Amino acid sequence: MMQDCIFCKIANGEIPTDFLYNDDSLVVFKDINPQAPVHLLIVPKRHIRSINDLTGADKNIVAEMIMAGKDMAKKMSINDSGYKLFFNVEKGGGQIIFHLHMHLVGGWNK
Repeated sequence: MMQDCIFCKIANGEIPTDFLYNDDSLVVFKDINPQAPVHLLIVPKRHIRSINDLTGADKNIVAEMIMAGKDMAKKMSINDSGYKLFFNVEKGGGQIIFHLHMHLVGGWNK
């Protein structure tokens, strides 16, 4: 855990958050600045700074994130209407919080 990382604090329960999903490796919660009717963040509990910091040993966490995104889209009833899963990578790619996370957005035509 990084001491000053807001997502580490959220994942470890130091900042109260309503989790929509929580297991040994991931948490899912609503984005506080939503860009869509449904905008969730899928965040690994282990601190990984960005996509650029992934190693071969991180393949499972990325797969878990994608599967959690698919499952959350179904839970939020946007799986049939469509949704986006995406990562922002580094400042130039729109990353603001430097803890790996994936966005799930959708619900426009729900």
